[in-house]
Amino acid sequence: MTRRLHPGAKLFAREYRAGLIGRREFLSRATMLGVSAGAAYSMIGLTMPTPARAQPVRGGTLRLNMETKALKDPRTWDWTEYANFCRGWLDYLTNFNRDGTVTGVLCESWEANDDATEYVLNLRRGVTWNNGDAFTAEDVAHNFALWADGTLDGNSMATRVAALQDPETKQLRDGAVEILDDHTLRLRLSNSDIALMAALSDYPAAVMHRSYTGGDPSENPIGTGAYLPEVNEVGVRQVLVRNPDHDYWREGGWLDRIEFIDLGTDQAAVLAAADGGEIDLTYRTDGDFVDALDAIGWQSSEVVTANTLVVRFHQAAAPYDNREVRRAFQMAVSNDNVLELAIGGLGLVGENHHVCPIHPEYAELPSPPHEPARTAEMLEAAGHADTEFELISLDTEWQKNTCDAVAAQLRDAGVDVKRTILPGATFWNDWTKYPFSATEWGPRPLGVQVLALAYKSGVPWNETAFANAEFDSLLDEAMAIADADRRREIMARLQEILQDEGVMIQAYWRSVFNHSNGKFANVEIHPFYQLDLHDIHLKG
Repeated sequence: MTRRLHPGAKLFAREYRAGLIGRREFLSRATMLGVSAGAAYSMIGLTMPTPARAQPVRGGTLRLNMETKALKDPRTWDWTEYANFCRGWLDYLTNFNRDGTVTGVLCESWEANDDATEYVLNLRRGVTWNNGDAFTAEDVAHNFALWADGTLDGNSMATRVAALQDPETKQLRDGAVEILDDHTLRLRLSNSDIALMAALSDYPAAVMHRSYTGGDPSENPIGTGAYLPEVNEVGVRQVLVRNPDHDYWREGGWLDRIEFIDLGTDQAAVLAAADGGEIDLTYRTDGDFVDALDAIGWQSSEVVTANTLVVRFHQAAAPYDNREVRRAFQMAVSNDNVLELAIGGLGLVGENHHVCPIHPEYAELPSPPHEPARTAEMLEAAGHADTEFELISLDTEWQKNTCDAVAAQLRDAGVDVKRTILPGATFWNDWTKYPFSATEWGPRPLGVQVLALAYKSGVPWNETAFANAEFDSLLDEAMAIADADRRREIMARLQEILQDEGVMIQAYWRSVFNHSNGKFANVEIHPFYQLDLHDIHLKG
């Protein structure tokens, strides 16, 4: 396969020049097909921006608040906090950047064929593991075999690389990954997947040494990164220190020490720690505390994202196996009201289908009906007029406020609702099993990625137990279409199915924020709450 500009990227450039898509959307689409970020910018007549950077100063300790979780196999990570600690010593093949581009990390570049059924990955040379081994294609092939293992409970990576999997054995398909030389692999997919390289930037896709077979990666922290774990005290703190014995493969790894301090989910505790000089950076700043951190003079950063809270029904649990019950609840809730009451309007209104207007294939549909007068009669017809319903949420303020707003509107419509609020240590033990609860979902570059992770039948992160053969078939079809306009035609029906089946109350899309004391560079909020630890340094 020779290096060339992918024909799909040329099409996207024409669409950009015609005003049919925006810059961010073009950059995301083109780079996922293997066009470099610099080439993508030049295709639309722009120069890739070089942000002003403070002169790095080696040394120093960064302190930030973050929930500290008990580590487990990266393939089963279900929150970014796992990855942010382990990013100290583990790298990824690709990175999804704030400007929408997908760029190479351990995979320096890649090329896709015209229908995205074959990729050639060109790995970065000169990279070594901290045990002295050279990083080679053997390591990456080993990771693809791990990722494709659909027999591992909770392995969401198997969903992301499904086109490399044998559907019978649930293992990597023979011939799906071919090592061409020490730094080159060919991937042969069973069907088109335009989102593959973006999926390899997602937080469960940490690249492990060829000796890794599972378990807590901190127990034997072999990695390509500049840091090592020093403390892993779950619920209290986690600490990384620079590894003096490892020659990091790129410029970075400036800090001596990074401390993750667990202050729980109470943003008031975060504000107090910031005001008292106990931390330098907030992992995230939510709700009213954005203004509160501004008021003490801390520097804020913001990004508009496809981050959301899904108030969902588990369809394997009665009475939520009844479509009319789910639809009755949706009728009672005004998403506009939830947006305002829960997060002060800092976002966009959702439409109960988990595809965001910033996704390139988003299809505009009529707003969900708000007809609370119909709720009681629908529940009575379903035999649940006198049923008490329990809505469970995390105790994080904005999530609690969201569910309080939903519950209040249900009560106004005559529904008997009990609210249960749980601390994170309890909530996350069974987050996929609660009959009626709320879960935060991070953004993904493409709408089809979100739907494949969350709503395809039987996948590990399908917390709604939604299963629909038409939906699955259409989603597979959409995943094979690079042209977002053509994909949008299918997406319209996918969104309709999710709305019509009453799968969720998804009221809004959030802007996300963090704050810092101004002493460190490269700490701006990432759409995924991702911390690029190796780039952070004291300002000169």
